[in-house]
Amino acid sequence: MANETHAVDAAAAVAGHAAEAAEKGGMPQLDFSTFPNQIFWLTVTLVVIYWLLTRIALPRIASVLADRQGTISGDLAAAEEYKLKAKDAEAAYAKALSDARAQAQKIIAETRSEIQKELDAATAKADAEIAERLAQSEESIAEIRAGALEAVQSVAAETAAEIVVALGGKADKAALSTAVDARVKG
Repeated sequence: MANETHAVDAAAAVAGHAAEAAEKGGMPQLDFSTFPNQIFWLTVTLVVIYWLLTRIALPRIASVLADRQGTISGDLAAAEEYKLKAKDAEAAYAKALSDARAQAQKIIAETRSEIQKELDAATAKADAEIAERLAQSEESIAEIRAGALEAVQSVAAETAAEIVVALGGKADKAALSTAVDARVKG
């Protein structure tokens, strides 16, 4: 019960202070009699806030900003380095491509030269075979002409002998052969 009476007394005191403040008429912050006290505590609070900001919060923020700036600078430097490496790699690629093209042109030229040599050798061999066959053909043609000329002379001599016999004469084989040879020779 003692606690209850104590709580009731406290509540009555708070209500009394509230009633007293209401009787004074207005807000306690605007009471001129409490201004020096309010200004003191405002100053103390501002000094504490200033001290907390300058000693704790702002150094932490500054270190975070410095770390962030260092990271950004490092990333920019790394990006520039990678950019230079990429340019070097591109130049090396272009040089390798140019060298490969030059090598390919060299190989093409050598291959063309080899093929041309083989083609020239095959052409020379074919020309030799054609010349040999032409010589053989000419010999065959000459033999056929000679054989045909003899056959023509023989047929002409036989035909002339039969014509002379048919006309009622006697054919002299030597004279007919001489006449046919003279006529064939022109």
